[in-house]
Amino acid sequence: MNSTVEFPAWLRADGRKGIRNVIVVAYLVECAHHVSRMIVNRTNILKEDLTSDVHLIGFSGCYPNQYAYDMMRAVCTHPNVGGVLLISLGCESMNREKLLSEIVASGRPAELLVIQDEGGTKSTIHSGIEAVARLQEKASQAQRVPMYWHELIVGTICGGSDGTSGITANPAVGRCFDALVAANAICIFEETGELIGCETIMADRAITPELGLEIEACVAKAEHYYRVMGFGSFAPGNADGGLTTLEEKSMGAYSKSGSSPISGLIKPGDIPPAGGLYLLDVVHDGEPRFGFPNISDNAEIVELIACGSHVILFTTGRGSVVGSAISPVIKICANPETYKRLAEDMDVNAGKILEGEATLDQVGEEILQNVIDVASGKRSVSEELGHQEFILTYKAFEPIGPNCLPVRQIT
Repeated sequence: MNSTVEFPAWLRADGRKGIRNVIVVAYLVECAHHVSRMIVNRTNILKEDLTSDVHLIGFSGCYPNQYAYDMMRAVCTHPNVGGVLLISLGCESMNREKLLSEIVASGRPAELLVIQDEGGTKSTIHSGIEAVARLQEKASQAQRVPMYWHELIVGTICGGSDGTSGITANPAVGRCFDALVAANAICIFEETGELIGCETIMADRAITPELGLEIEACVAKAEHYYRVMGFGSFAPGNADGGLTTLEEKSMGAYSKSGSSPISGLIKPGDIPPAGGLYLLDVVHDGEPRFGFPNISDNAEIVELIACGSHVILFTTGRGSVVGSAISPVIKICANPETYKRLAEDMDVNAGKILEGEATLDQVGEEILQNVIDVASGKRSVSEELGHQEFILTYKAFEPIGPNCLPVRQIT
């Protein structure tokens, strides 16, 4: 692997670097969703560019939630974001003025429109289109600098898994992760609800015994959550695709992590401090309750992005067509038959491993090359298709303890 690879990046005021220069239009309550969507759509139509880097994100809830606020702040100040337009109805609980001030403090241009003050739908859409143009002009002035492996963060998730996922796409991502970690990049894997049964194996890979105990505890929390709620992370499509148990699915999901030591356990919005492999705990803290969902690929992609992921590796056996706002998603198809049907939505055909046309190592290298290409500016397939899925829900998390990031204790 070439350790001297450079990626063209945008330098942010906090020293982080982005591989995209996205303008985010963010609604702060569902009541502002339509207006925000119209601003994005009309901006793109005016530019005659349906793959424009103007992305729609938002939070639908009106009731206050610290997790939602923290996530909104994290994604609006992500290194791939060059400017932000906040759209408020005017009476929701999201602290819009505080959010605006924190985005501005990050060095990004940002504006706020309040629909109730602007005079309603049409006038806010008009003002919003003008605001996006101003933000684009300011964002285009960001300094271009080279970016290196140790500054890159790559997340991974699997969705629409089947019996091929754990023997082709997922372990191939694991090979890619091993190469990235060896180059001192940051790699994040998650889905603790799909790692039930793998907690002891992961604990053995932790860089300290204390971190190992934290990993076991977070998987036990996920298992308790699903037991109380009466369901697990196992969909009918998984069974139709040949998976038989949650444990079998877990082993397949686990293989995405590769074989590197696990350097830390983080929660949504935590940014890993140094190169290495990290586990993201996505199951909320506290007692299980409705209204705090966890099983959603798109919501978990957002959580990976909130942890700083520049690129997301998304494996699928049954097939998935989603992408994401803010960070490019690279789609890796595990099943050769699925790839034949959905080739136009996929970046990598890992199913050729089953057909004897490639080895795991070769597909791992292909995935790595895709990371290099996308980080260098090439659009992933989901980007080209204009996918900008985004889900932000209600959750609650306690801060991580000192044992979760033992690398911070190294002097």
